[in-house]
Amino acid sequence: MRIGFIGLGIMGRPMALNLLRGGHQLTVWARRPESMQPLLDAGASGAASPAALAEQAELVISMVADAPDVEQVMLGENGVASGGQSGLVAVDMSTIRPSAARSIAGRLLAGGIDFLDAPVSGGEVGAVAGTLSIMAGGSTAAFETAQPAFACIGRNIVHVGDSGAGQVAKAANQIVTGVGVLTVAEALNFAARSGVDPARVREALLGGFASSRILENHGQRMLDRNFKPGFKSWMHQKDMNIVMQSAHELGLCLPLAAATAQMFNAMVGSGLGEEDSIAILKLLERLSGGEG
Repeated sequence: MRIGFIGLGIMGRPMALNLLRGGHQLTVWARRPESMQPLLDAGASGAASPAALAEQAELVISMVADAPDVEQVMLGENGVASGGQSGLVAVDMSTIRPSAARSIAGRLLAGGIDFLDAPVSGGEVGAVAGTLSIMAGGSTAAFETAQPAFACIGRNIVHVGDSGAGQVAKAANQIVTGVGVLTVAEALNFAARSGVDPARVREALLGGFASSRILENHGQRMLDRNFKPGFKSWMHQKDMNIVMQSAHELGLCLPLAAATAQMFNAMVGSGLGEEDSIAILKLLERLSGGEG
């Protein structure tokens, strides 16, 4: 399949490499030309703009930071809409507001381009391994067109529903993971401040109902003080803000999500934004009178 890929950051680069390894003909574009070089070295072609990329693609995938970036590459000057032919399928795998995804889908469809919102979960590790969870919203026809590409980058691939449904699923995912990371950090900090070995506490919790993948994986990284970013704190802040904006649009009460969003706001404000989201442990330590 002829695929165009836009956005070659922490997540986008390994995803694009897996599409190449899957035998697809790949064209790439990134705002910073140096970001394209590893893909060009691996056999991809480069494009001068998203429009030029779309001209030669059957499927275009974007993996960028937020809704304004998606709108720019899809609908802006020299965007996908100005170069794509009728029948093209555009897929955005970024995390944006469900309402923004629906708006972008409607504007692209007016030009004959079908759109899927298909955010992912699994972090950099999942992107490298090709084991991401993919949550897609849009038409069945567009989903089927994208399936060969999805098979190269994901393992758990679910067509959740119509436009915006993928982003609703991702927002729900970020509630669970955000609150989960904060909960595990609180538990380990509580143990340490109580004078008990947090590693032994974690071991005990893994054998009961408190066990979770977050406790297993992120809990161990907290114990190891491994805060190297796989998913930066500012990114989780952005995603929790999406949750709260969507809750405001719907008039929903999300108390745990709101508290977690405030903690990620505090992380960014205290200079921890570039560290992994599990560095929320350091913030709790500071608030508890420790070094952090």
